[in-house]
Amino acid sequence: MRLITPPFPVSLRRPCSRSPAPAPRPYARLEHTMVAARRPETRWATRLIPLVLAGCVGFATYVVVKRICLDFYINDQKQPRTATIFLAFYFVFLFLMLAAYLRVFLVIQYNPGVVPVGPRAAQQKQHWNERPERSRRGNRARDDDVESIRYAASRDENPDSPGLEDFYSKDVFVCDFDGRPPWCSTCCNWKPDRAHHCSEIDRCVRKMDHYCPWVGGIIGETSFKFFVQFTFYTTLYCIIAISAGALCLKTLVESGAGVDGFVIGILGIGGFFGLFTFTMTLSAGRYILVNLTNVDYLKSKTLVHQLAIRVPRGTEPGIEYGVVTYPLPKPMSSPRLSGQTVTFEPLSERDQLALRTFAIVRTEIGENPWDLGSPCEGSETSESFYEMGPLYHELRTRFRLPELSEEKKESIPRGRQGEWEMAAVEKQRERRRQQQQPPQPHREHGPQSSSGS
Repeated sequence: MRLITPPFPVSLRRPCSRSPAPAPRPYARLEHTMVAARRPETRWATRLIPLVLAGCVGFATYVVVKRICLDFYINDQKQPRTATIFLAFYFVFLFLMLAAYLRVFLVIQYNPGVVPVGPRAAQQKQHWNERPERSRRGNRARDDDVESIRYAASRDENPDSPGLEDFYSKDVFVCDFDGRPPWCSTCCNWKPDRAHHCSEIDRCVRKMDHYCPWVGGIIGETSFKFFVQFTFYTTLYCIIAISAGALCLKTLVESGAGVDGFVIGILGIGGFFGLFTFTMTLSAGRYILVNLTNVDYLKSKTLVHQLAIRVPRGTEPGIEYGVVTYPLPKPMSSPRLSGQTVTFEPLSERDQLALRTFAIVRTEIGENPWDLGSPCEGSETSESFYEMGPLYHELRTRFRLPELSEEKKESIPRGRQGEWEMAAVEKQRERRRQQQQPPQPHREHGPQSSSGS
């Protein structure tokens, strides 16, 4: 299948000859800000559930320490060694669990890993805040509930759109069919690789896993490691509490002393949270081994990734892939009729030196470009937002993409380099103009027959 190239390549850098545009925001970086759920009921659940967890931990501490270890094993059974062992393990895992929970809670609150919103979304939210109180009451959103407001905007077609340069400066990134990065119409910004829009907080989150009210918010790139630590230590903590309660209950039943309701309570609470966190730990461990998140795994069976892979400048489109070149100038005028020729602004010297061509390829269903073959997680590099696995090189071989080493930069004199690059660009433009022109009607001319009276 031959992919259709975009009607005209996209220019991303801002030439000096053009009018100054707003400075791009640090798009690819994480925004260190507090975010909250959009729905009020979710926000209240997120605030109340930690209090419930604190009550459960307090109850477990009272039962294990006071009633089981001190009253039962030390005072009644005269077994200080057993009580000491349980107390030591209990407080060690309690400390580790609380430390991990505090860490993941603070990270979620102050560094949730959300992608900054675009200028249009920020202006719309500021405009809403500045509106008079009476004008807000007629809106569908709740009064003063600014966090529940949603915005939507079409994709920014400006070739100088802020943030695009963060993508084409890489050697590979996730793209749409025309070679541009995915666009979030709510955040009004370009989505980096492996970023997903969370409907609960109405923001794009890098490496989003899930929204968890138990720990106070969204689990993503910045908090996933601490969340796994919390579930793991909580599992061990519950095992100690269940072991102490089960051994105490067995001794009570064998001695005929009756059943303690507090011990039954600790077995029920410990069993519920222990099974829940044990399942979460196993699931997270599986995702870590293949370098996936919960969202990635749910889509992995049907998802096809489309990647823009850098190739030498001037590379022609192949049978199974299209090409797009960054940056290219803005169109000087938009065609009013189909088939009309589009004129472009000339490239500046800066843009001529920054030309990059990308091949647009598609993976097979279920293939994971970020599977490194080990649980080690790759961080952002100069080549990609996240380190690519062996599939990246396999795709270059599968589609027979030319290597970047074939891009002869030093063999061309500096004075001729711009001319060579411009010739390649003009060649691509001419091919696109031919594709845009409507086919001419074909008329059959047969022999003319003479008519008689």
